[in-house]
Amino acid sequence: MAILKSTNKGKLPNPDVRGREEMMGLSGMEIFLQLKLYESSENLRNKCAACYRQFNKMEHLVEHMRVSYHSNHEPKCGICQKHCRSFESLREHLIGPLPKAECERIFKEQGCDICLVILNSRYALQLHREKCQFSRGNNGLLYRMANLGIQDELRIDNSRGKVVSLACKMVGGGSDGSLDLCARVCLIDENEKIIFQTYVKPHLPVTNYRYETTGIRQEFLRDAMPLKQIQRKIQDYLCNGEPIWQIRSKGGKARILIGHGLDHDLKCLEVEDTAKYPPLMKTSKLSNSLKYLTKAYLGYDIQTGIQDPYEDCVAAMRLYMRMRSQAHKVENYPLASDTQNRNNFASGRQSELEKMTPEKMLELSRSDYYCWCLDK
Repeated sequence: MAILKSTNKGKLPNPDVRGREEMMGLSGMEIFLQLKLYESSENLRNKCAACYRQFNKMEHLVEHMRVSYHSNHEPKCGICQKHCRSFESLREHLIGPLPKAECERIFKEQGCDICLVILNSRYALQLHREKCQFSRGNNGLLYRMANLGIQDELRIDNSRGKVVSLACKMVGGGSDGSLDLCARVCLIDENEKIIFQTYVKPHLPVTNYRYETTGIRQEFLRDAMPLKQIQRKIQDYLCNGEPIWQIRSKGGKARILIGHGLDHDLKCLEVEDTAKYPPLMKTSKLSNSLKYLTKAYLGYDIQTGIQDPYEDCVAAMRLYMRMRSQAHKVENYPLASDTQNRNNFASGRQSELEKMTPEKMLELSRSDYYCWCLDK
């Protein structure tokens, strides 16, 4: 069976006289195989260099790149280099119900199931695993609760770290006790040291103290600090001397606040301003629980029995520090929203983009979220 020479690189002969003669010299099966080879070559050209999706036409790939915001900040398989939108997608790719077979095989031998990196050997994996897995630490719950009181080191200065972690515990209000009222708050620094913690006096009557999980009793809140006072202290500390309307996402004196379910905690504290980190969300773009994230990405359990906001603060801070330490390629303008990148995939460049290779388009693509590695 004769196939066209490899110098044709899988393309059909040009529609000139010689090309027609070459086609006429092929049998039906040979023509079929040649067409399949041509289609394969075209599909490879129209294959996304990040997520490996294939498209029938180059214009479809361009549109995909325009809306996908692929970047070096996305979680990436250390074996096949496929980009995933979240770590949960990457986890499914490696060890999910229907993983990629070759990646699954290698990952079972050399992959860390916590941070999902690939090591060179089983021995290297063993050493890495010991450092990768965290423990709950030596700060005993009973000790911290017995010595709760009010700890307040909220000062407007630059001597402390830039990043702080916040967590709250809620009691119930309303006729059925389902309304969340902030009754305890904790704030820690990057070294997991408590900056501020206190019980909170809600502005509405408490109808359910939820003692089984909060450990809070009525007498703990009787002389507690009022919510409005706490809200003002925390907001002033986070702004760190900057007017709230001047705060920028990058630079400036204002501190970075991290936590789990911050939108809910801040709402209960009557402080607004929060953002989500897509790589730690579910594949359905919903939030994972802090309990799950801590077990999956730090390797230990939290929120068993009476829950302590300090423990939640520590887990959130450790997750942040782990994500911030990712070694991503440094770019001058890492976001699609940066002025220099806004026209990268403009419709006016359609014909120019269709002539590019998938790899070249990936180089142009930028993230649509702020990666924590940029805080370094």
